[in-house]
Amino acid sequence: MTPGTPPPFRRIAADLRRRIATGELAPGERVPSTRRLAQDWGVALATATKALTELRLEGLVEARPRVGTVVAAPDAPHAPHAPAARTASAAPDAAGTASAAQRRPAPPEGELSRERIIRASLELADAQGLAALSMRAVAARLGVSPMSPYRYVAGKEDLVLLTADAAFGEASYPDVPPAGWRPRLELGARTLWSLFRRHPWLAHLSPVTRPKLLPNLMTHAEWALSALDGHGLDAPAMLDVHVLFYSYIEGIAVNLERETQAQAATGVTEDQWMEHQAPALGALAGSGRFPVFSRLIADLENGYDLDLDSLFEFGLANLLDGLALRIEAAGRTA
Repeated sequence: MTPGTPPPFRRIAADLRRRIATGELAPGERVPSTRRLAQDWGVALATATKALTELRLEGLVEARPRVGTVVAAPDAPHAPHAPAARTASAAPDAAGTASAAQRRPAPPEGELSRERIIRASLELADAQGLAALSMRAVAARLGVSPMSPYRYVAGKEDLVLLTADAAFGEASYPDVPPAGWRPRLELGARTLWSLFRRHPWLAHLSPVTRPKLLPNLMTHAEWALSALDGHGLDAPAMLDVHVLFYSYIEGIAVNLERETQAQAATGVTEDQWMEHQAPALGALAGSGRFPVFSRLIADLENGYDLDLDSLFEFGLANLLDGLALRIEAAGRTA
């Protein structure tokens, strides 16, 4: 790269800004995937990803689950704003045109509050995942200076905890629980699953060996522990069952975010990816090395549809069936 030449990711970002500004890429239209950008520009995937990340922080594009990265609507209520420094200067891009995000006026910083920061953080995590969450990114989304959120939140660690607690607090339980431990655990499991469905990044928050002690997360734990209480299980067994119960739900939910990230990065849907794997699958099944697998593949008349919601329900039923045997045994020995 010659002196004075912008780095490749900035040149890619500038080209996409130009295409958005001229209407070549309209609001809601998918932008080229990172893989396509890497091929077209002859750069690494990380470079293409960095270019799209810069546009996301400016509010020009947004990631949509099962769609990919699309051009953000200029007046969308939840679209992030450009960083305050760029908004103030309205600096033109490499093509000489200020972006739509740069032309938007930033809201007065006096309107900032902890609640508004957490709401913006939640929207950012939902759109781009936990890795994209930072104090600077939230400030850019709100259109305020990078240091402004620090008046309300100590730093990124606190921001993540507050955001996760807000997400876990979006669902509650009835004052009068259903009768029986199993219906109570089923309700708790489906409630948590719905939250992971709504906020897939929650499943990547921390390992179960280092639990986050969040008040709203403890509400879900208390519901499950109350369902297990009084059925002959001692304290260690109750805690073990709860960790297993939560880990099962979280373990299935981890794949929600992974699939979204894979699709956004490649522009390839789950079905399209499986179609691409058909030759390799056929080669494995026909190799003779895996007879049971080959027989199962041959017995599938309409293919195998891996549906995470169905898998969650299937696993939950089996988990609770096994727990029922444990509770029955504990009742006999109590």
